[in-house]
Amino acid sequence: MFTGIIEEIGKIESISKKGGGLRIHVSAPKSIGELNINDSIAINGVCQTVISKKGKVFEVEAVEETLKKTSFGNLKSRDAVNLELPMRLNERLGGHLVLGHVDCTGTIKNITKRNNSWIFTLEFPKIFLKYVIQVGSIAIDGVSLTIAELSSNKLIVSIIPHTMKNTIFNSYKIKQVVNLEFDIIGKYIERIHSEVNKNSNPQYVLSENILRKAGY
Repeated sequence: MFTGIIEEIGKIESISKKGGGLRIHVSAPKSIGELNINDSIAINGVCQTVISKKGKVFEVEAVEETLKKTSFGNLKSRDAVNLELPMRLNERLGGHLVLGHVDCTGTIKNITKRNNSWIFTLEFPKIFLKYVIQVGSIAIDGVSLTIAELSSNKLIVSIIPHTMKNTIFNSYKIKQVVNLEFDIIGKYIERIHSEVNKNSNPQYVLSENILRKAGY
């Protein structure tokens, strides 16, 4: 589990195909000392398992399902990537709960420079709109961010100079594809609510009307 607070900008050293997946070598001078084989690490928000390490470089293997749901298929040698080691339970949760399980990719539609920030507009599949709320949390390429605005299947986030400097947001261009992970809390609420409604007597199904009658 992660927090969405990026610890290092790594660099793709090499990529090679293995079956339907990819072997990816990443240079991580700052993080490598804490990494062991079998450890997890988030690369652009995607939880991967370290399968080997040598010097300042570690290796992961991205399988077909990962390539299907993420932007990993677009990675190239020398690309910069966001890196985060797993959270420790005895530390503060600086961002929000991030699993490293990407839901889908989004596309950057617009970038606007303000006096002391940058505004990014992203488009994503409408089926995921139910997991997005204004001022809610979202992980974009592993970065924990607050949703500033919503418009149909587009969302807007505001990036401060510190985030711009310490993540790969500084390299983004229009039409860039990024990994999106929506807030896990909303997904569990949806699942529990749907199961309760499916198995309950209709008169006890939780609805807006019942909540209004109860005084909420």
